[in-house]
Amino acid sequence: MTKKLSWKELGLHVMGTVAFLALPILFNPRPNDLNQLLHNFRTLQEVITYLLMIVFFYVNYYTLIPTFFFTRKYSKYTILAILCFVFVVLMPDLLTPEPPPELHFPSPFPDRDRPRPIINIMHFGQNLFLFLIVLFFSLMARMSNRWKQAEKDRFNAEIAYLKAQINPHFLFNTLNGIYALALQKSNDTANAVVKLSNMMRYVLTEASAEWVSLDKELEYLKNYIELQHLRFGSSLQLNLSITGDASGKQIAPMLIIPLIENAFKYGVSPEELSEITLHISIEQSQINFTVVNKKVNVRVVEKTGLGLQNVRQRLALIYPNLHEFTVTDTSIDFTASLTLLQL
Repeated sequence: MTKKLSWKELGLHVMGTVAFLALPILFNPRPNDLNQLLHNFRTLQEVITYLLMIVFFYVNYYTLIPTFFFTRKYSKYTILAILCFVFVVLMPDLLTPEPPPELHFPSPFPDRDRPRPIINIMHFGQNLFLFLIVLFFSLMARMSNRWKQAEKDRFNAEIAYLKAQINPHFLFNTLNGIYALALQKSNDTANAVVKLSNMMRYVLTEASAEWVSLDKELEYLKNYIELQHLRFGSSLQLNLSITGDASGKQIAPMLIIPLIENAFKYGVSPEELSEITLHISIEQSQINFTVVNKKVNVRVVEKTGLGLQNVRQRLALIYPNLHEFTVTDTSIDFTASLTLLQL
């Protein structure tokens, strides 16, 4: 299915059509005689020919190429293109027969008023050349459009795949936390389930979009942190600071949560005091995220780094040349810093 043209694209099509139809007048060697030119049947034939060329462009672009060329029905496509050429060449003569001599207006081109041969080789060659240009241009435009659409589909597929990696990982970690509360018979278990429900609603309704408001993403982040507070209680010291105004700003959904998940995964333990520092700075032209966690003894079988790798891949796709992501790993703590430029 062909996407709907934007106003910009529609304007370019209109300007291109007008410019193309104006070519017979622009190439007039006697521009001061436009009145005679517009009343000359030869000029009228040329205008009709150019108009039919434009019609062929869109027929070829929207029907012939996707129906026959892209489906590899090259023989049928060639036959139909030849029939279109014959139609474009013959129709102007049928629509504008040469008037009788007494009604024939004087022409600025004396040579054009001489009796025409049955087949004008020069005129035929000119129409063939113009037709081939229109055919080639429409084919190239359609192929370029198809290539861009394929790139967009590939991009969306990669983003969807990366999002699919995030959601099960998040759900697994959160359910583990609620399970731990249930084992402790904590009174906060029901509250944790409510928070999880709100977070899953965000994932299912908002995070499927290409962009979300920064306010909603931060609200999701706060719910996640509160849920973790319920799980770890006083063993977790969390320093959260948010500066700046988030209203009116957008961000790719579920982009920063892996940084927080990574900090909780490797920096929090119920058996010892854990500390996580999260600072978010919102400026006019950029957003800064910094997450620092002190290293503790956690039972992790294998450090896959899937969350941070996921972040890097999404940043490369969504924010090319518009981000800076650094990781500092020492024997004491782990720091992840992300800067997003806002256009």
